[in-house]
Amino acid sequence: MEILKKYGIWIFLGLLVIWGISLYNGMARKDQSVKQAWGDVESDYQRRNDLIPNLVNTVKGYADFEQETLTKVVEARASATQVKIDASNLTPENLQAFQQAQGGLNSALGRLLAVAENYPDLKANQNFLDLQAQLEGTENRISVSRKRFNDAVGDYNRAIVGFPRGLIASIGGHTEKGYFKAEEGADKAPEVKF
Repeated sequence: MEILKKYGIWIFLGLLVIWGISLYNGMARKDQSVKQAWGDVESDYQRRNDLIPNLVNTVKGYADFEQETLTKVVEARASATQVKIDASNLTPENLQAFQQAQGGLNSALGRLLAVAENYPDLKANQNFLDLQAQLEGTENRISVSRKRFNDAVGDYNRAIVGFPRGLIASIGGHTEKGYFKAEEGADKAPEVKF
């Protein structure tokens, strides 16, 4: 009992420091999970960007194919690959800029595939069909990666809020990270006309 009276405050402070370090390390692990999930997102987008030149070159073989459509795809790809985000700076604003650039590429690819419907020979081309299937699979991968990223961000963001976690997070430089959100207009059903 004498030792507790004499060193009690120091033991309490030591336990408090150990507890704070434990909280901080948990936040750091969750931050690394977010960075890993972001790497997966980037990798899947890169896979899509790598497929596009092959798709464009396959389509170029059809001389009367709309050049404007191909040009828009190439320009959108160039724009999308210029927007890079450092995994340590995943703010909502940066994610929105990234998402807008990728959305422009999505639109251009959608137009390319829609116009391709007017070319029966192109639609029957095995390279085109293979690339179209790979692109579809890649879009699915992107969707899964984005969901996993949002899950990791949610886990991280929940870990850095409240008291005393918020205090330890601010001391350690941990700030809230942004989520991927639905693209503007995604809440409206597309209009189908026959």
